Amino acid sequence: MKVAVTGLNNVDSPGPGVPVIRGIRDSGKFDGEIIGLLYDALEPGAYLGHVANRSYLIPYPSGGTEAFFNRIAEIHSIEKLDVIFPTLDAELFAFSKLSKKLEELGIKTFIPTKEQLILRGKDKLFEFCEKNGIKAPRNILASSPNDIYSQPKDFTFPLVIKGIFYDAYIANNFQEASGYFSKIASKWGLPVIIQEFIKGDEYNVVALGDGEGGTVGAVASKKLYITEKGKGWAGVTIKDSDLIETSKKIIEVLEWKGGAEFEFVKNKEDGEYYLLEINPRFPAWVYLAVGAGQNLPFAALQLALGKKVIPFEDYELGKIFIRYSWDLITDMKKFEEISVKGVLTNE
Repeated sequence: MKVAVTGLNNVDSPGPGVPVIRGIRDSGKFDGEIIGLLYDALEPGAYLGHVANRSYLIPYPSGGTEAFFNRIAEIHSIEKLDVIFPTLDAELFAFSKLSKKLEELGIKTFIPTKEQLILRGKDKLFEFCEKNGIKAPRNILASSPNDIYSQPKDFTFPLVIKGIFYDAYIANNFQEASGYFSKIASKWGLPVIIQEFIKGDEYNVVALGDGEGGTVGAVASKKLYITEKGKGWAGVTIKDSDLIETSKKIIEVLEWKGGAEFEFVKNKEDGEYYLLEINPRFPAWVYLAVGAGQNLPFAALQLALGKKVIPFEDYELGKIFIRYSWDLITDMKKFEEISVKGVLTNE
């Protein structure tokens, strides 16, 4: 068994690849090898011997799906991959488009369809929530900085300025909003989302959909520490039926296939939960679900292999994750190996 995983970047805005691999290995039922797929030669997960057996550089999907597919096919000719586990938002459209071609090679995936990715997009989220009776902050889609000045009159500062894929900033005035607009547009393209700011505590749910409307598992957590980039650096599992049931409803309506993260804020004014985002993959904190009794990464692997998985019914409360960093010391030869040859072996 050979499983390829992306997202081994474990820095200030960590990718989910390393915790996904930890979950698979911790299952005690995985007898195989992990192959890392890297977009950058300095992704730390590639240098951790207990994470990936071997790692390969691949081109960004934005460079064209043909070159992207050809590189994966080249790696497959060497490794004979059984499953590819994409873990990053920006690559999922490419993998979804290529899923049939990958299947023809003998490589399985378990990821959202192109249609599902579009429906949960940040530019479609408010419309989706309105249609399905889910509370969400109002927003407008801005194609130029001038759109910031034509926002609805009842939109008051602070406002949230968000990218279509990543990044979000809180703007307290028009000048800040315009600056954040330009910063996000240059990095992630248009449109930029101008969203109503709701003050309150942030909550998250990590979940796994079976592709037929059923929920295999779902774990709710509350953020305990948030970085300047808005990333949860510590969190604790909680039990809240409203959070879990709303997440299950979303999975049912979308017939969601694969991992997902639902981000909520609990409005301090009315005590109601508002859905901020649907991230179409497991979050970097997915290992908390493993520690709480729901090994969602390994369950997703089983589904990719066409096996039946019994849904999880419960999880432990009060389990805390605290993210940390340390200095990994390695040899320059390893960096040269992945940079020049495009492959790094940890054996």
